[in-house]
Amino acid sequence: MADNAGNQEAAGRGQLSVVRAEVDGIVVLGLRGEIDHQSVRALTREMPPVDPATGTGSRVVVDLSGVTFMDSSGVNALVAAHHTTRAAQGWLRLAGAHGAVLRTMQLVGLDSVTPCHPTVEEALAA
Repeated sequence: MADNAGNQEAAGRGQLSVVRAEVDGIVVLGLRGEIDHQSVRALTREMPPVDPATGTGSRVVVDLSGVTFMDSSGVNALVAAHHTTRAAQGWLRLAGAHGAVLRTMQLVGLDSVTPCHPTVEEALAA
């Protein structure tokens, strides 16, 4: 996975870094740190724009394996990304969520709306 872009936002409790790569035409966003109301911009800024006419940028995997905390801001950003990609006949897949982040996703039902996979490799192959 080649690093195409990187971004870091200061967060109230920590930081969030986003590394954007492309694998076989699929955008992969690798996240590390905490997603809260102050850092969520780093995630939303790196989401690929979607052209509903062509579907460009409509296949996205978000690697959450390096995320240690996520509040409702992160959940809302992922739900919005899910809706945007679906509108372009594409998809959003989540990978590597664990611990408190996985529990948050389960509590709000995000894991039942957006496919969640144990690894990026499995998300890419699904």
